[in-house]
Amino acid sequence: MAATFLLLGLIVGGAAVYAWARGQIRSERRAADEKLALVQDAQSSWEERMKAATGDALSRSQTSLLELTEAKLAPIKETLQKFESQAKALEERRLHEVSRIGEQLRSVAEGQEKLRTETGSLVTALRAPHVRGRWGEVQLKRVVELAGMVEYCDFRTQQSERDDDGRLLRPDMVVKLPGGKCIVVDSKVPIDAYLDAVNAVNADLKKAHLARHASQVRDHIKKLGQKRYWDQFDSTPDFVVMFVDEGLYRAALDQDGSLFEAGAESGVIVASPATLIGLLRTVAYGWQQETVAESARAVSALGKELYDRLGVFANHFAKVGRGLDTAIGAYNQAVSSFQTRLLVTARKFPEHGVTNDELPDVGQIERKPVELVALPHPDADADAA
Repeated sequence: MAATFLLLGLIVGGAAVYAWARGQIRSERRAADEKLALVQDAQSSWEERMKAATGDALSRSQTSLLELTEAKLAPIKETLQKFESQAKALEERRLHEVSRIGEQLRSVAEGQEKLRTETGSLVTALRAPHVRGRWGEVQLKRVVELAGMVEYCDFRTQQSERDDDGRLLRPDMVVKLPGGKCIVVDSKVPIDAYLDAVNAVNADLKKAHLARHASQVRDHIKKLGQKRYWDQFDSTPDFVVMFVDEGLYRAALDQDGSLFEAGAESGVIVASPATLIGLLRTVAYGWQQETVAESARAVSALGKELYDRLGVFANHFAKVGRGLDTAIGAYNQAVSSFQTRLLVTARKFPEHGVTNDELPDVGQIERKPVELVALPHPDADADAA
């Protein structure tokens, strides 16, 4: 029974404690809610204040930063503006230069087209035999001028001779050598096949044209050797010089290396401009030496003539000396006779009052030899110095 009452008291006490605790919890919750509301209100107020302060500071910072940035970037902005203006000027200049280059390229293209046309005309003209011959003569004359050979003095152009069969032989040039000798030079321009080879686009066709070019050069050598100019011109060595362009001869030699031997066997010396200049300068040097020798011979002849004339003059001078010696002897004899024969008697006239004037004395001329001193030779003075 007592236990029942004890259990019931515990239940009632627990319920009372629960009710009290529940009310206490509600009160504390309510107080906590109020505190939370106050904290939230304060927080909202502080947030608004912080936002306002931060916004003002940020606005001021942004303004200061922009002003500082503008101040710092002002030189860069000015540099960029200058760069932009210079870039525009360069672009305008570039466009102007591109325009000028375009005009120049058009002029070059026109010039190339004109050059191509003139080259074609020149190639066509060079295929004509008389034009080729004239071109070879002009080139030959230019080489001779470079060598210092004066026309109609050391060489002659287009001199004609006839062979035993009456055929007219007319070499392009006959170079006179000292001693009355001469060298015959003939210019050849085998250019037909060479031009075909230059214009050929196929390698095999070009090779065939070059082989034909070498054959043409060999044919010119053979025909020139058959003319035998050395039989028609006096005092000419048994060979003739064939003048040909350097490029033409080299192209032929590349195809046929025996052309030089063929020329030597035919009595033909193939000469390029450089070789001919060397030959002609050698001849010019020979002419200079001949001129010096002629001058020496002329000086020798003049010396001999002067010596002969000095001999004649010395004979005349000796004759004058002998005449003077004879005259002096006759004069002294006359003076002796005058003094011993005439003056002795004439000086007696003053004694008789005829005159008071004294007669002058007349003396004889003494034959005293004069010692001649030879002048020193200039070479002796130079050696002494």
